[in-house]
Amino acid sequence: MIACLDLEGVLIPEIWINFAEKTGIDALRRTTRDEPDYDVLMRGRLDILENNGLKIDDIQEVIGSMGPLEGAREFLDWLRTQHQVVILSDTFYEFAAPLMAQLGHPCLFCHSLVVDDDGRISDYKLRIADGKRKAVMAFRELNFSTIAAGDSYNDTTMLGEADAGILFRPPDNVIADFPQFPVTRTYDELRREFENATARIASA
Repeated sequence: MIACLDLEGVLIPEIWINFAEKTGIDALRRTTRDEPDYDVLMRGRLDILENNGLKIDDIQEVIGSMGPLEGAREFLDWLRTQHQVVILSDTFYEFAAPLMAQLGHPCLFCHSLVVDDDGRISDYKLRIADGKRKAVMAFRELNFSTIAAGDSYNDTTMLGEADAGILFRPPDNVIADFPQFPVTRTYDELRREFENATARIASA
């Protein structure tokens, strides 16, 4: 069985929200918890960076001061004793590397940025559209069962494709739009949902 986890909002704080707080640009607080269309969200972010002369070094400086959410490393360490774990994220390798070290270097599937020689982020490259759901589909083709957890709109296709999907600290709008998924607020609750889902799948 494979456990599939979102990264931001599940194991680490939201990078763009932290960057918004650092820069004072409220528009950068918008995340996949607010905007279901990822391309619309990212194009807006790139425009804001360009208009404000912000470069990748500015973002990486903020990331360097961040750490995992309280209790995340302990939960992840436990989960890795129970299942193989893959982090499926819409973040970028250029952002995530320092935080992956703090989480014990779990397997991460995410996207890449296009960065000019002067550090300007000019574009982004998706590994594949709807990659989280398609990763779960691929695991099924390999005869793996999957349990997935996430917090945002961009996680819901992954949760729906998995044998069991769990929301972790989602906003009210996501809960309202996807009432079929159990909601957890703490890592203890998330652990219990993983245990319950594992038992259901094993007995099916």
